[in-house]
Formats: sequence, C-alpha cells, structure tokens
Amino acid sequence: MKTPNVNFLLLFILFLAFGSSGFALPNGKWKLSYDDSKKGVVVEQNLSVILNGLYASYKLVDKTITTKDYSKKTIKQEPFTDKFGKGSIYKIIYTGKGLPALTQAFYIYPGKDYILTEFTLESKTEFSTNYMAPVNVDKMPEILKEGDNRALFIPFDNDKWIRYQSHPLPFKQLTSYEVTAIFNTKDRNGLVVGSIEHDNWKSAVRLTGTDSRNVASLLCFGGVADSTTRDSRQHGFLKGTKIKSPKILIGVFADWRKGLEEYADANAVIAPPRAWGKAVPFGWNSWGVLQFHLNYEKAMQVSDFFKNELQNNHFVNPDNTVYIGLDSGWSNFTEEQLKAFVQKCKDNGQVAGIYWTPFTDWGKNKDREIKDAPQYQYKDVYLYVNGKPQDLDGAYAIDPTHPAIEEQMKSTADLFRRCGFKYVKMDFMTHGALEADKWYNPEVTTGIQAYNYGLKLLDKYFGDMYINLSISPVFPAQYAQSRRIACDAWNKIKDTEYTLNAVSYGWWIDRVYQFNDADHVVLQQATEGENRARVTSAVITGLFINGDDFSAAGSEEGKDKAKKFLTNAEVIAVAQGESFRPLEGNGEKSENQFVYTDKKGNMYYAVFNYGETPITIELPLSRIGINAEKMRLIKELWSGEILNPKSVITIQSKDVKLIKFEK
Repeated sequence: MKTPNVNFLLLFILFLAFGSSGFALPNGKWKLSYDDSKKGVVVEQNLSVILNGLYASYKLVDKTITTKDYSKKTIKQEPFTDKFGKGSIYKIIYTGKGLPALTQAFYIYPGKDYILTEFTLESKTEFSTNYMAPVNVDKMPEILKEGDNRALFIPFDNDKWIRYQSHPLPFKQLTSYEVTAIFNTKDRNGLVVGSIEHDNWKSAVRLTGTDSRNVASLLCFGGVADSTTRDSRQHGFLKGTKIKSPKILIGVFADWRKGLEEYADANAVIAPPRAWGKAVPFGWNSWGVLQFHLNYEKAMQVSDFFKNELQNNHFVNPDNTVYIGLDSGWSNFTEEQLKAFVQKCKDNGQVAGIYWTPFTDWGKNKDREIKDAPQYQYKDVYLYVNGKPQDLDGAYAIDPTHPAIEEQMKSTADLFRRCGFKYVKMDFMTHGALEADKWYNPEVTTGIQAYNYGLKLLDKYFGDMYINLSISPVFPAQYAQSRRIACDAWNKIKDTEYTLNAVSYGWWIDRVYQFNDADHVVLQQATEGENRARVTSAVITGLFINGDDFSAAGSEEGKDKAKKFLTNAEVIAVAQGESFRPLEGNGEKSENQFVYTDKKGNMYYAVFNYGETPITIELPLSRIGINAEKMRLIKELWSGEILNPKSVITIQSKDVKLIKFEK
C-alpha cells in the first residue's frame, strides 16, 4: 500500500477550505485570494490587507490589455522549491478570444516578509510588447500609521549629479526606478516594491498620492524609457511566442531599511555579485586634482608618496594593499611607460589601476576609422534614434553588440594585461544601455539587453581584473565588483552631502555589488572640518580613493592634510567596505546620521553637520538600538574623546563626529 502524498492532501484540504478563489499558507503569514467583484488578487500579510484588487497589464500594439479583459480564468496552487527556498506557487491562467494566454504567478515563501510575482504571455503566433506591468493596484489600502510618511525616489543611474529623494506624502505622482519604499519615519514600518530581474526590461514603480497616510495607486512595470533613463525614444519591444515580465518583489517590513536590504539580497539570489576574495580597495585616482594634467612623471611620484608617507602610517586596506589608478589622460603614456608605472606600483607594494569608457565615442567624427577594427567607421557603431547619433555627456553612444566593439575590448584588455594592470575603472556605462532604432545583433531588441550583452563581453575579456563601474545604471550589477554610488564629488561639504545623499537611500546597493564607491576624496582647498567629513563619507560608504596631487609639483597643503587625515588608525579601521545605514529617512537632501554594527558587535554612529552653524545633540541611543550597559567604551574617533551615554555632543559647522560604541 502506498503512503498518501502529504502535499497532495494539503492542497486538497486548502481547495476545500477556500475553493478556487484563494488559499492561506499554514503559517498564516500570507494569504492570497481572488476577488471576483474587483477582478483582482487580494494580498494579505498577518491578516492585514496589503494590496487589494491587484491585476496585471501589458500593451499589445497600441492597446493596453489587463487581466480584467479576459473571459476565463483557472486558479492553481502547488508546492515548489527554487533558489529562494521552499514555498508555494499560486497561478492564475487567463484565456480570452484573440488574446495571448496570460499566466500570472505568485511565489510565496512562508518564512519571508515578501512575495514575488510575474506573468507570462504565450501565443501560437509571434507578437511583441514593450510594456508589462505585473503589479497594478488602483486603490491602495492604508498600511501606514499617521505621521511622517514618505516614499523614496531611486534614480536609474548616477549621471548628471542626480539625487535620491525621500518624498513626504502627499504628492501628485512619483516615478522611482527599479524599486521604491513607502514608509513611516517614526515606527519605520514600510512597503517595498521593485523588480529583481534586469535582463530584458528597464523597470519602474509609479505612485500617485492622496493624503499623508497613503498613496492612491501603485504600478510596477517593465518598459520605462524617459529622460531619467537618459532615453529619447520608447523602450524596445520584446518579440516571440512567449514573453515574460520582470519578476517583482512585494514586501511589508517592520523596518523599511531591512526591507531594502532584503530586496537587494533577492536580486543577489538571482544574479550573485561578482566574486572578490580580497579586501576593499584603498588608494588613489588621478581624476581628483590632476585630471588631464596627468603624466608619467607625476604618476610615478604619486606612487612613491603613498609608499613613503601613507602606507607605513596606517593608510592601507585590511590586506595591507593600496591601489594607484590612472584615470582619463593615461593615453598620453607610451606602452613602455605604462609597464614601468605598473612595475613601480609593484615595487612599492601597490596594485596599478587604469580607466576606460567602452561604450562611447568622444571624437564624434562619424567617418573616422575604428583603429582596432579598420573595416568599420564610427558611424557603423553608433546607437541611432530616428537616424541620428545619441549624444550623452558630450560623447556619442555606441552599440555594445557590434563586432567592432568586441574587437576594441579584445585589444584594450590585451594592452592592460600586457602592462600588468589588475584594476579597471569603467566609465560612462549608461551610454551602452540607451534605447535605439536597432542594434547590430538582431536578437537584441531593448537597451538593457544590449547593455547585458556588452557587460558579458567585458567579463569575458577583463574577467581576471577588478572592475569598478563609474557612471552606470544601478542594475544589472553582477558584472563588476563595485560601483560609484553617486556622481563626481571632490572636497567641499557639498560634495560630502551629495555623496551621502546616495548612501542615505542607496546604501543597500553594496549587497548586489561587493562594495559601494564614494568617489575620490580631495583634501586641498577645504577646511579641516570638511576634510574630516569627506574622509568619513568614504569610510562609511565603502571604497576609499583619494584624489589629491601628490606629485613633486602638487599642493603642499594636500600632502600635509593627507598625512594628517588619511592616517588616523582608528578611523581607517572602520573602513571595512560595508556601507552604513541611515538612522532616519526624512532628510530633505541627505540624512546626516548613519549607523553600522561590525562583526564583533561594536556599533558606530556618524553624525554630520552640513550647515554653517554648530549643532548640539544628545546621543540617540534608543533610536540607534544601543544598550549602554553592554558597551565597554564610547569614543569619538577623530578626537579620541571618551564619552558617556548621557553625553551631549556638538558638531561644528561643516564637520562630523564618528563615534564607536565598543561592546
């Protein structure tokens, strides 16, 4: 006699209890049901309605079709196991005359605070679409308490000094790219919604606001293309007999910060971060002060300065290593000079880095021959819109799928490898993700597909090097070890504030890359308070790169300040490559308080003053989550001052306090 199938019996019991309209998981955390009156799905967590009347939509030719337009539906539920763990999949299969079959899927994991959803269109004949929205809710239930309720704007990339934003409710409309969080700043409860797949679609979340308690509607879709994605034409079309939407995460969390971290972790489940078995890079990049004044002699002198003045005085990463990088301008070096520079770095106990922009043409001469593929001219590789090249940041965008670009990658990677470079900063990457009239490879039909194609080639040819992305989209993230978290930042308090604006609402990005990059820290021509603040901004972001001119002709002020501010052993020890969390989420520009707990249980609190006058605060121990009785020592690391739990601290204008609570 066979033993009864337990899963089958469970499904049968659920079917009897809830019929074909829905089911509840045994642990009671999640319940999904179908509301016939609303023609949509009701999503509940812990008996509270999170989304009411959720439906899917897509575009077919110029018409928007929704699941409400289908005449028949079949509901199925079955157990499954995937990379996220064991769970249940809830499917609604819609059919209707003249429409592709639509399968809406919900993935529920009993122990998680989120579910996943997507849908697939299938037809016997080929069709195309450039818009698929797995999440449509026309009237949102109230899920937040009264108080300071907000929604995040997350930018698509980090170009043109774009800023993250914590928007107070209400507002008329907000479009956030890939993900958003809607949360209460006091109790931190929040809803996180965003795409966790980035192979075919550029995705966005669109909210409309009503009052201070709630947003009116919620839409999460693949197919966004606008000025914020740097596009000047509509999103490309996917074509075939079967087309899938992006997979969307929907989660409700006791702490919106934890929710965004879990969102990042879910992305990393699908596309794990590029491996790196070493410590976070520390070092120097020439674009800070030298920029196009870079030359061979100065680069060699900078390497010696680090060896003689900084590496022997605490400015090294946990692997006892420093990275010395040549940025734009290295092309005036001969190959022999590049090799000599790399050898100088090796002799000085350093790793040599270099720079490239793989998807741009800065010359903008369409008839110019491509050196590494002389059978082609540049006009053959441009990404056109309405027959015209696309100019972004002063360079024409080029097609990552064109064979001439692969030849350029081969040649450039060979040069870097012959010279011995181990670290490459790749810049102006968004150019390769632009929508276009067409691509050389006919199988590529969207900008993000083309970008993935190009990044896979970079991985192929530069795969043995550390890759740092500079100007680039947030996603996809699996092709580089690190990414600059914001745009260019130099020495002033405004540069610190700008960098920390991105850390405030994008700190979680270091879970899809190995590290966030705070950009080059410049010390000269700024106050000492600004120096402390700028260095601390790098320490709490991740990658720590200085940009002063340490050549023989360089500023003595910059050199003296480097010796003073880059050699505080206790401050440098905090820089482990992990971004600090924001303490709050209500900054008009940037948060000014950040927290972090290290692997030993020590807690760190950084508080910045971006203003012109001093500020005085009491240590916010309960908000940080610190039990003072369990702390052995409270110390401000820049000054060495010992504090007590009831200390009132003053942060001078344009300055910072970095406090360690030692367990």
